[in-house]
Amino acid sequence: MAQVGKPLVDIDIQGEIKEEDLAALTEIAAGEESQLQTEETSGIKPAVSKSTESAQPEPEAPVLPKGKHATLATPAVRHLTKELDVNLSDVQGTGRDGRVLKDDVYQFAKLRDSGGLAESKSPPFPVDNTTQTETIAQLSNTQAQMFKTMTKSLKIPHFLYADEIDFTKLSELRARLNKRLTKSPVNAISKLSYLPFIIKAVSMSLHQYPMLNARVDEDSNSGKPILVHRSQHNIGVAMDTPTGLIVPVIKNVSALNVLSIAAELGRLQALAASGKLSTQDLVGGTITVSNIGNIGGTYVSPVIVEKEVAILGIGKIRTVPAFGENHDEVIAKQICNFSWSADHRVIDGATMARAAEVVRGYVEDPDSMVMHLR
Repeated sequence: MAQVGKPLVDIDIQGEIKEEDLAALTEIAAGEESQLQTEETSGIKPAVSKSTESAQPEPEAPVLPKGKHATLATPAVRHLTKELDVNLSDVQGTGRDGRVLKDDVYQFAKLRDSGGLAESKSPPFPVDNTTQTETIAQLSNTQAQMFKTMTKSLKIPHFLYADEIDFTKLSELRARLNKRLTKSPVNAISKLSYLPFIIKAVSMSLHQYPMLNARVDEDSNSGKPILVHRSQHNIGVAMDTPTGLIVPVIKNVSALNVLSIAAELGRLQALAASGKLSTQDLVGGTITVSNIGNIGGTYVSPVIVEKEVAILGIGKIRTVPAFGENHDEVIAKQICNFSWSADHRVIDGATMARAAEVVRGYVEDPDSMVMHLR
């Protein structure tokens, strides 16, 4: 057991050494070390006597070059850098070969918080823009996972089907429901977005077109491709988070009403924002909805998630002039673009168009959803 701060090994040498010899050796070694450091940092040998040393101002401390192990540190030190929000490569280590110690991190954070690093802090990129420079950055865990997933997904032959959806009636229904929820929230839901209605509409369309809820697999005996149908509608929702794009899954949507979907969506969004989603929240999806419109963009060509055959991309809602039902007047309508991507190995354009029309019918006439709710 090695004790922190305690000697690890005692070395005995033969013979005896006198105290005066030990003092002389220590003084010589200290002088040589000091002279060596001065030569390495400034290239000039000091020639100042003790009498003049106190009269002259002390020179600025030289910036020591980082050792070959400057970015190496123990797990405890790395954990401390995360707690204090310190970049390990910015800290000047005082350990062996420039290793960063805990005290180095504390001193760096103290100096930074007091404003002592404001003047000496260099910009992240060179000021000189006449020369092209390249900086290597490692992928984050989320980016690395997205790299693997999207590489597999783009082996699937996609086709895109897009259409414009009239959100006018859904917008009116949502406004009425939110007015009621403001007075008496249900299940801690005080406001509904459009997304729970769309997710429910997609689930209801899957009852008529279960092929969109299936996955492509390979028969273990014959090796031929097969289609595996799934009973539950586990709808993934693409979310933009501080760590990148993730797709948590709302399980068994066909058994949930709009309020329950909204509550589960809110739970997943809160966990995603804080980086606390569990593995169970991220697996088991059968079809995906990506709402890029809350950021921007009218059209999108979404990429199918592996082990799924379809994905819906939702654009932003915009107000446009349009003819009324009798085509005798121009009115304002709330229009949103739906972009579907499907696996062309098993889904044909006609099937995708018919399923998309079912979703359109529920969104454009949301009162009709009541007849089919389970």
